[in-house]
Amino acid sequence: MGEKVVAGRFDLSDRQRYREKLQKCLAGLERLLREKRFDRPKNLMGVEIELNLAGRDGMPKMLNGQVLERIASRDFQTELAMFNLEVNIAPHRLGGRVFDRLAEELRTSLAYADRKAGEVDAGIVMIGILPTLDRDDLVSSNLSENDRYTLLNDQIVAARGEDFRLDIEGVEHLVCTSKSIVPEAACTSVQLHLQVTPARFADVWNAAQAACAAQIAVGANSPFLFGHELWRESRPPLFLQSTDTRPPELQAQGVRPRIWFGERWIGSVQDLFEENLRYFPALLPICDDEEPLEVIEAGGTPRLAELVLHNGTIYRWNRPVYGIADGVPHLRVENRVLPAGPTITDVIANAAFYYGLVRALAEESRPVWTRLPFAVAEANFDAACRYGIDARFVWPRRGRYGGTGEVDAVTLVRDELLPLASAGLDAWGVEAADRDLYLGVIEERCRRRVNGAAWQAATFHRALEQGLSREAALAATTRRYAELMHVGEPVHTWPVGLPEAVPLG
Repeated sequence: MGEKVVAGRFDLSDRQRYREKLQKCLAGLERLLREKRFDRPKNLMGVEIELNLAGRDGMPKMLNGQVLERIASRDFQTELAMFNLEVNIAPHRLGGRVFDRLAEELRTSLAYADRKAGEVDAGIVMIGILPTLDRDDLVSSNLSENDRYTLLNDQIVAARGEDFRLDIEGVEHLVCTSKSIVPEAACTSVQLHLQVTPARFADVWNAAQAACAAQIAVGANSPFLFGHELWRESRPPLFLQSTDTRPPELQAQGVRPRIWFGERWIGSVQDLFEENLRYFPALLPICDDEEPLEVIEAGGTPRLAELVLHNGTIYRWNRPVYGIADGVPHLRVENRVLPAGPTITDVIANAAFYYGLVRALAEESRPVWTRLPFAVAEANFDAACRYGIDARFVWPRRGRYGGTGEVDAVTLVRDELLPLASAGLDAWGVEAADRDLYLGVIEERCRRRVNGAAWQAATFHRALEQGLSREAALAATTRRYAELMHVGEPVHTWPVGLPEAVPLG
């Protein structure tokens, strides 16, 4: 969302003026690209992680304001609901022992945040969807105290014009309604940023789109919602349905959702920004005083505030980002696919896999997106979300005859994608020790067919077999997860089940 906004009402002239400013911003972006005003290659990456607050009983705690006050660090900020926080790690240059450094920074930051949360009887839980969340937790009264969330909720609700309907059929079937977008707050994710030059942007974005199914297959960590076992990664359908501005009639007409995989491979970054303006009406038509073309004419760097704000209300799984650092504009690909957790080691392993794989795929002589239909890449993403580590994909065949074929996700990752990721990390200049340690975590998940979602589901069912009620089993699974998360060993090493007998609930 970017900068804080002030809640208020919008009239027809606001939307018309905002649309005009968006066109000026797009013209400004195109001029910056034409004049090659963007930052030179710096190999910079960044990480953001959304977090949950829960008590010792595993239940959510609506205390983010109090916890943030105690943390008192710019690295931490609010997220949509009162049980959410977000931590931001400063950009790092890819190379050397960057992943070990990131892991150490995250351990220090999260340990400190957890201690501060403990002062109000809460703790940090890094998980895709907190299994103990109840529908009563996700109501508008539990929105974070921040004008931008209230305004965003009001505008999406107004655009929708009726209750939001959640209908997710996985292992079990969940059907319910909500009067606000707050159920989206259940989704806590990891966002991986990569600064790229305009010339490389399309190749990197296309590579990221092709890679995201494999990311989910090995990294799924969100199998439960409102007491139901759904998809192995339930965040994407939940995110889509809980913020869908389209009533059923617009869905039937094929109007595009704001939570979007996309519909085509791209040739330039302009393709994405142009689509965002062409397909999606403004949710927050807040106009800035800046005239971007005048700023460029005077030799300055425009903020493109309207374009940035509009872009922040369209939730592509790989999103283009325009930013400014030290007065120089730059572009980033923001990868929004992964759930949070289970451990810092797992998060960093997921990041190493992503950065290595995207580098290698973007530099292939016959890029995967020239051999794989876009609709198939989207179907792979859907399969990964549904089945996680057990998914099957359609992927280009190796060899002279080409074509595509069906392949087990873990076989594809282990035999083809991990070697590519390894070569990609070498190309970034990452040291072999970091490369082997963190890609080794991904390899072990494939060998044991275990990720966070698989462990959660197996432990939950073991608890049911011990005689616990569903609610008690979900709470016990959450408590055990939090305990092992803080120990910090990667999830493929976690023993399935509860450590000791738990009183019946």
